[in-house]
Amino acid sequence: MTPFEGWWRYWMPILAYACLIFYLSSLPHPEAYLPSFLKAVSDKILHAVEYSLLGILCVRAFRHAGGGMIADHAVLWAIAISALYGVSDEIHQAFVPFRNSDVWDAVADTIGAAIGAWSWGLVILPRRSDGS
Repeated sequence: MTPFEGWWRYWMPILAYACLIFYLSSLPHPEAYLPSFLKAVSDKILHAVEYSLLGILCVRAFRHAGGGMIADHAVLWAIAISALYGVSDEIHQAFVPFRNSDVWDAVADTIGAAIGAWSWGLVILPRRSDGS
C-alpha cells in the first residue's frame, strides 16, 4: 500500500468524523436536531458513544498506517488523541453562543474513546503469534 492509499483509507475517515464533531459542536442548540428517542439519553452517554467511534477510527489508523512504535501502541495513541480532541472540542464550545464548556463532557469523551479504542484493539486487531 502506498502512503497515499493509507491516507485515504485510514486518515480521511478520522478527518471527516472530526469535522462532523466540530460542526455539531458549532450548533447553538444541537438537541433540536436529535431524534426524539435520543432526547431521553444522558448527554454524557451521547458523548461517550460519539467518541468511542473516534477512538475506533484512530486505533484503526494508528495500527495500520502509523508505522513502528505508534502502530505497536495504537490503542494508547488513539485514546490520547481522541481525548485531546475532546478537550479542544470543549474549548471550542465555550465560544459558541448558547453552549458551554464542561469538564465532565471531556471526561465522557475520554471514557468513550477508551472503551471504543480498547474494544476495537481487543476484538479486531490481530494477536501476535508469540502470545503477546
